[in-house]
Amino acid sequence: MRKIFRKVVLLILLLPTVAGAKALDVDITGYVKYLSSAADVPGISGRLYDQLLHARINTAWYPTDSLRGEMDVRMRAFYGDSVEKIPGFSKMIETDYPFANLDAVARNGNRSLGYGQIDRLWMGYTRGNLEATLGRQRIAWGTALVWNVIDLFNPKSVLDFDYEEKPGADALRVQYYTGAVSKVEVAARPAKSRKEAIIAGLYSVNAFEYDFFAVAGVRKNRWVVGGAWAGSILDGGFRGEVLVSQAPDRDEEPIDTVPAESGRSMFASGHPVVSAVLSADYTFSNTLYLHSECLYGSAGKTRNAGVFQEEALSAGMLSPARWSIYQEVAYDITPLTRATLFGIFNPSDHSRIIVPMLTHSLATNLDLLVIGQLASGRLYSEYGDYGKSVTLRLKYSF
Repeated sequence: MRKIFRKVVLLILLLPTVAGAKALDVDITGYVKYLSSAADVPGISGRLYDQLLHARINTAWYPTDSLRGEMDVRMRAFYGDSVEKIPGFSKMIETDYPFANLDAVARNGNRSLGYGQIDRLWMGYTRGNLEATLGRQRIAWGTALVWNVIDLFNPKSVLDFDYEEKPGADALRVQYYTGAVSKVEVAARPAKSRKEAIIAGLYSVNAFEYDFFAVAGVRKNRWVVGGAWAGSILDGGFRGEVLVSQAPDRDEEPIDTVPAESGRSMFASGHPVVSAVLSADYTFSNTLYLHSECLYGSAGKTRNAGVFQEEALSAGMLSPARWSIYQEVAYDITPLTRATLFGIFNPSDHSRIIVPMLTHSLATNLDLLVIGQLASGRLYSEYGDYGKSVTLRLKYSF
């Protein structure tokens, strides 16, 4: 796999030299980032100091008016205490795909790790109102800004601030536009096991100045059905999503490390699982921005939610908690500087994570970000073992 990865990267680097040929119409964009961080992680002695060099190359190819291809490579070089002290660190940074990971480990030392992966590789065909794409692609469904319960393929995490693109899915996607703001869509992600495959459809339409969405399908051998909307009230954004899914089999999601006081599995009742999110945001004329969002999960835990993180993730849930509350406030200090503060709060176990951010444009295509992630909570709570960190990031885009 390492040889395949190197050949593909070499091909991307050589594309600009041949892009002048009439047979090729190629766009190449990307960025280079440098991150320096310090973190205190529960269970690991001493503060972790780390450096990361993160580069991305996005390549789009237009062989004809109807065809488009894309191949994007993400490369990261880590150095510091996390590589040395966190068990299984190299596995933690990987994104697994069912058939071909298309990745390579360039170096794996005591304190350093080099890792690269092709996370986009697809071809698309457009003819009239029909659009079809095949390959590793991002299928982003949902209307809310933090939690997307109807995003069946790769739900995003607002805490993963350094991966704006988010992981893709190896899938076939077909979209047919029935109007200017309406469409029918079907997407399928095969897998080696039927329990890991996903096939679903989406229908969207605009009515009463709102966008409405309906979804239905099968995810991990369980039926799912739901919907979403997006619009405005008094010039403020108003969005929501609801998803109902069949519960996993009682013995399908075993928990080997649940403390006795934590109770049964999240899905022991066998009842369908209901997930819902409500989102509202508003921007004032002075650039002050407010955003509130609430996530509900009928199978979520009201105590010891942190123990059930893996079980919730394997079932496609966005949180193991019954309720999650998000609040954000942002303000442009100057046209080039923006301050943001957001937090996620679990009202049942009172754990929380607070994230202050400051972004500043240093020059054209060069940005500075300073971000902290400050979590607190008791043992076994949702955010009790997240720890605290601060990161400085420089990003150059091209």
